[in-house]
Amino acid sequence: MRAGARRAAALAAGMLLLSGCGFRGAYSLPLPGGADLGDDPYTVQIEFLDVLDLVPQAGVRVADVAVGRVDGIELSDDWTALVTVEVDGDVELPANAVAMIGQSSLLGEKYVELAAPGTEEPQGRLDDGARIGLDRTNRNVEVEELLGALSLVLNGGGLTQLQTISRELGVALEGREEAIRDTLDSLDVLIGGLDAQREEIGRAIDSANALAATLAARTQTIETALDSIGPGLDVVTGQRDLLVSMLESLARLGEVGTRVINQAGQNTVEDLRLLQPILSQLAAAGPDLANSLDLLLTYPFPASSVEGCLTGDPCPLNPRYDARTGGYGLYANMTATLSLDLRELLCRYVVDPVTGGLEILDPAALPGGACGVPGSAPGNGGPP
Repeated sequence: MRAGARRAAALAAGMLLLSGCGFRGAYSLPLPGGADLGDDPYTVQIEFLDVLDLVPQAGVRVADVAVGRVDGIELSDDWTALVTVEVDGDVELPANAVAMIGQSSLLGEKYVELAAPGTEEPQGRLDDGARIGLDRTNRNVEVEELLGALSLVLNGGGLTQLQTISRELGVALEGREEAIRDTLDSLDVLIGGLDAQREEIGRAIDSANALAATLAARTQTIETALDSIGPGLDVVTGQRDLLVSMLESLARLGEVGTRVINQAGQNTVEDLRLLQPILSQLAAAGPDLANSLDLLLTYPFPASSVEGCLTGDPCPLNPRYDARTGGYGLYANMTATLSLDLRELLCRYVVDPVTGGLEILDPAALPGGACGVPGSAPGNGGPP
């Protein structure tokens, strides 16, 4: 009895010791043929949405080579799985490494696969205590999921109609191979062009997005404008008869104008043809016509009749300085004072009694000397 009590006490003490050391049954025992962790392994925590049937002591692989083992699996507060793995210290991985749960064969064991990121540049180094988040973890498709999807296709998924579809497709394409080949080539060119213009298409989409944002920001203004269109449309509707009448009048005006142009077009062309000789002569006489206009400035006295006034010779006129032009000038551009003896000018002309015309006389030959003798009268040359 005493020996049984000692054995019970020893068993209880052993169980207490194992529980204090974190003994987890068979999961605490290393599996034979596992990875060699070396002298200085490091620990990494990995978050998974679903770990499937992954168990502790499962392998950890890099490039399909065992480099560690799963140390523990826990349930996080956010109902995600937190897997703790130990990795050989000689294995170097980037800090942004990714993790995935894989399967060794169709019915094989699960393991954790670690790898460098495929689409990103490796950064830093994965150290002891590092954590790989949910955004960098994934899992493979389970065999059960694949078989379930296949059974769904086979049982009512329309698989039996594939033969009919294939047969009808063959009938539709028969004899049209060239056209279909050309269509595929054109489609390839189109897709290539779209691919080459990705940046332009992206900018167009961005511009459309910016336009949509601008319109969205001005929704109130657009609503106000749309509300204001209603009264304007009412005014237009009220003047509908006037607008229709105006358009009808314009139509009639167009018809009349077309008829006038059609009827008078030939006459207009003929008039222009007849004007051609006249216009040609005017163009040919252009320089002479311009020079003849200078005579208008000297009318009624030509410039040649007063040449002596300009050269210093005896002049019948008495030109005077014109302050408007700054010098001496004649006729159109200056004023001139006539210095004439009207009596002497009139006495030079007598009436011929035979012909009745004017006759010029020499004043020196008149009786009594000059024409201005008292008592003389024009027409008889002397005193009565």
